[in-house]
Amino acid sequence: MKIEEAIKQGKEFADSYERTAVNIIFTANWLRDIQNALLKEHDLLIQHYNVLRIINGRSPGAISPGEIKEVVLDKANDLTRLLDKLVNKGLVNRSLCEENRRRMDITITPKGKKLLERLNVQMGDIKATMKANITDKEADQLNRLLNKLRG
Repeated sequence: MKIEEAIKQGKEFADSYERTAVNIIFTANWLRDIQNALLKEHDLLIQHYNVLRIINGRSPGAISPGEIKEVVLDKANDLTRLLDKLVNKGLVNRSLCEENRRRMDITITPKGKKLLERLNVQMGDIKATMKANITDKEADQLNRLLNKLRG
């Protein structure tokens, strides 16, 4: 479906760049909404899922909040609050670093790993939706163009 139809745009966009910006925002929100609906049953947001994946990527080692902040997709969120929720749900552990007492070490728990494995399977359903709509070659082309757009 064309973006103009999706947002019920009555008039033309000023140019292709305006159309592209609106389309990227609309599509990102579409994807976020699908993911949030899936995560809602676990009382998590997409930001929690992203942080869990980052922490799991360092497993069995630990990662500091600063290192998480460097690579998290949504840097606008309060990382401390996101981590607090994951700790309270028993999905991650937070402890003082042995070598540097000013640093916190974050690790994923077995419960967190198990949940992440289930979520990754469910997120695969979203990937299947994308695969039904665009080819691998088109996905690669889209990635190249998005990378190019960001410079």
